[in-house]
Amino acid sequence: MKTLWIIGGPTASGKTSLGIDLALGLETDVLSADARQFYRGMDIGTAKPIEEELSNVKHHFINSLNLNEDYDVADYERDALVQLDAIFKTSDHAVMVGGSGLYIQAVLYGLSPMPPVPEAIREKWRKIEVNEGLESLQKALEDRDPNIIRHIDMQNPRRILRALEVMESSGRSLKAWQDEFVPKKRSFTWNMVALDWPREVLYARIDERVDCMIQEGLEDEVSKLRNKNAQKLGDTIGYQEWLPFFSGNRSKEEVIRLIKRNSRRYAKRQLTWFRNQTDCQWVTPETSSQWLSKVLESHRMGPND
Repeated sequence: MKTLWIIGGPTASGKTSLGIDLALGLETDVLSADARQFYRGMDIGTAKPIEEELSNVKHHFINSLNLNEDYDVADYERDALVQLDAIFKTSDHAVMVGGSGLYIQAVLYGLSPMPPVPEAIREKWRKIEVNEGLESLQKALEDRDPNIIRHIDMQNPRRILRALEVMESSGRSLKAWQDEFVPKKRSFTWNMVALDWPREVLYARIDERVDCMIQEGLEDEVSKLRNKNAQKLGDTIGYQEWLPFFSGNRSKEEVIRLIKRNSRRYAKRQLTWFRNQTDCQWVTPETSSQWLSKVLESHRMGPND
């Protein structure tokens, strides 16, 4: 049976290096499940693998799209399954690395049926988000679909926007659509592990990573990209915080503070998603090497040894 190995966990937890070590040992490829690493030019702020890492192991879905290309989770599900079929023709294993839970979920189970959303409705709620902020979106959802607020992250504007769009487009709650979901059967089995750090250590790692991004030239990277596709930059931590800076409405110190804060909040949401995956095995930094050794030893022995 073909096996997909998923290395997950929060931002700054060490997923990239563990995934590369696993792929090297299994002699296979890595699929990125980080929705912003797909885009060329968004390098420093998305903590893409460095050139040396990319040259050691073949990676898919990194630098695969131009910034102005539209690409959603349904596109990823389709393309990732095609890529997995190709990998499984020559290997019994493939590795997926990333923290974008919805993208991982789509590959493992498929997507819930959802109604089409007219562009006018999308644009309406995007304008409200831009002009009035997160609190207005939260209040609108509480008024229109009070039951859904127990089932989604009310600090995540993307999830709130989606719930509002679905409710307005179909007259039904996003939860009602999700409850009709029947998981798809896949031609492969899968194993998922997530890296677990003490919360204070993880947050310190996030702060340190942000400081390194600043030193590596994140400000210049955002400056070069900001006129190409403001929507994607405005949706991405590490980029969205700079936009008021370039218009003279925010200090650099405040930009850095907000990137660190928003990254910590994102890590908390990622941890929640992986903890809700009952088949996810948690490994600490200390035990991850033991887990890796055990997997690779089993691979070397083969199923009949």
